[in-house]
Amino acid sequence: MSDSPSVALIRRLYESGMSPEVTSEVMAPDLVWDITPGFPNSGVYHGWASAAQDFFGRTMPNYESFGAVPEEFYADDEGHVFVFGHYHAETRTGNKADVRFIHLWTVRDGKAVSMRQAADSHVLQEALKG
Repeated sequence: MSDSPSVALIRRLYESGMSPEVTSEVMAPDLVWDITPGFPNSGVYHGWASAAQDFFGRTMPNYESFGAVPEEFYADDEGHVFVFGHYHAETRTGNKADVRFIHLWTVRDGKAVSMRQAADSHVLQEALKG
């Protein structure tokens, strides 16, 4: 079965590694990026520029590598795309962690307008302790 247009759009983000070229095409200007409480630098960010700078800009310096590995994609008829997967992280201190996540994306008019994340924050917090 082929992907719905919404799944194809979100799958493209993951496959690109969130490349600037793809994010600039896919993210809506009023994107809401919602990171679950307890996760490092959790909060609600408004606009991709804020998510990139204020979330990723503060988060990524703690890691040698950090990536989201999607495993399953599901969509409904309302423009929601559910992504189950895991983060694979290696901290600057050499600790490694695989952290399960679910991302709930909302797509409207061919753009990602929101992403709500839930993840096993405890596993990542422990890895960051050094």
